[in-house]
This record gives sequence, structure tokens and C-alpha cells, in this order.
Amino acid sequence: MATKLTPVVDGDARRVGPRRRMRVNVAAILFALPALVVFGYFAWGPIIRGLVMSWQRTNLIDPVTWVGWDNFSYVLQNPILGQAALNTLWFVTLSLLIGFPIPLLLAVLISELRGRQIFLVLAFLPVVVPPVVAILLWKVFYDPSPTGLFNQLLAFVGIGPLPWLNDSALALPSLVIESVWATAGNTVVIYVAAMTNIRTELYEAAELDGAGILRRAWTVTLPQMRGIILILILLQVIGVAQVFSEPYLFTGGGPNNATTTVLLLIYRYAFVNGDYGAASALSAMLAVVLGLLSLVYLRATRRWSED
Repeated sequence: MATKLTPVVDGDARRVGPRRRMRVNVAAILFALPALVVFGYFAWGPIIRGLVMSWQRTNLIDPVTWVGWDNFSYVLQNPILGQAALNTLWFVTLSLLIGFPIPLLLAVLISELRGRQIFLVLAFLPVVVPPVVAILLWKVFYDPSPTGLFNQLLAFVGIGPLPWLNDSALALPSLVIESVWATAGNTVVIYVAAMTNIRTELYEAAELDGAGILRRAWTVTLPQMRGIILILILLQVIGVAQVFSEPYLFTGGGPNNATTTVLLLIYRYAFVNGDYGAASALSAMLAVVLGLLSLVYLRATRRWSED
């Protein structure tokens, strides 16, 4: 008569497994702890310090005075804040209207061309140029005299000369054009990389149906890249809302505060007036606004992104 053998499970082995995993987790945490401490100190330390300074009146030299919410009320009473917020909002709007479709169209065109690496390098070249050098170069291009580069180009079609940076209506759009030129290359590279993950069968089916390049981009490329497009739009809004270099180096906020942005106003509080408390208060307000905007945006587009 055959006996049925039952497997014997060592109870100690079952108990050792979780303990060993716990030891491994503790060892991993201890190994990463120095990097986490350094990252927390340099990343979150300034944020916490800025929040504390928003309730203080300090110029980093004289003794600190705690003022509570006075810095926030002082910043909100500044008559320039409203115009700076509108300028920032207008800068963001123009950047989306110009800076969203152009990189996408360039990426679609580059993906259809042979030797796309060469065109990717050409599209990415403006990103390599240092921002200060690019702005100073474009400042020469925006020379309002008839001998300025852009005015000479417009003269061929009977337009101009335009005052560009010296005109309140043209100054901010001029800054947006340079900003899009300088940053579009990053987005183009990301879009082209994302297009390589789209199944070729979808494009082949569209070609069999007689779809051209624009039709394929509308029916295949855009639907397959919805998630990436939504994230890049959000990152673009957050980045452009903190624009500083262009207004500071191009116009200094002029003419007549037509290009004064929120971040430029923060700079004036801190490094012109020496009021770091007010600068920190306005920085905290900007961070809260951008955080709430991000939450609303992600919630509003979650279903569309998942579908």
C-alpha cells in the first residue's frame, strides 16, 4: 500500500522570509538616507525658509521682525500687481497659442522626413544657445530703426519699421516669439521620441485609406499622444508663468510696465527694495495659484487622458 507523502513546510522558513525582506528594506533606506537628507536640505530647505520669511520683515541684515499676514496684504495692495498678473496671464496665453502648435507641427514634419536626426539637431540648436546670449542677440534683431534686421525683412513686404520693444502693444508678443524660439526644441524632441512608440500599423491603415500627412496627424498621432500632450501643456504653463529672463533682459519690465511679470515683481521686492519678506509672500502666493491650477487641470483632463 502506497503512502501519500505530504510536503513539509518549515515554519521557521516562513517566518524568516518577512524578516529578511524587512532587513533588506531597512538596509535600502539606510543606504539612500544620505542622498535623501541632502536632497531634502537643498530642495525643501529653501521652500520652508521662504514660507517662514513670508511672515517676517527682513532684509537679511537687520534683525527679523515677525509681521504675520502683513506682507501678504502689502503685496496685494500694490497697484502694479494687477498689471503684472495680467501680463503674466497674457504671456502664458500667447505662449500656448504660439508655442503649442509649432513644436507639434515641426515634430510631425520631421517624423515624415528622411534623415530626421539632422532636422532634430537643427530644431534643438536654439536650446543649446545660452539664454542670456539668445536674448541679447534678439534684442539686436528687434532694433526699432529702419536698419534693424526684422524691420529690414518687413520692408520687403511694405511693413514697418515697427518699434518692437519700445511699444507697449508689441513688447510682450515680441518677448513671447523669442521665448518660443528658444524653448521649442525641447518639446520637438519629446514629441518625435513619443511618435516612435506609436504602432506603425495605424499609420499604414491610414495610408491605405488615402490619408495625407495632416490627416494622419489628426486621426493617429494626436489621439495616441494625448497623455504626453496634456503633461507638456501643464509643464509649459507652469514654466511660462514664472518667466523672468525675457522681461528683465529685454525691457526691464517696460515700457510703462507693459512687460512686468509676477516673477519680475518678486525680483524687485527682493533685490531692488531689499524686502525679502514681501518677495517671499508673493512667491508663496504664486506657488499656491500654480498648485491649484495644476490640480484643477489634472482633474479636468483626467478622463480625456485615460480614454
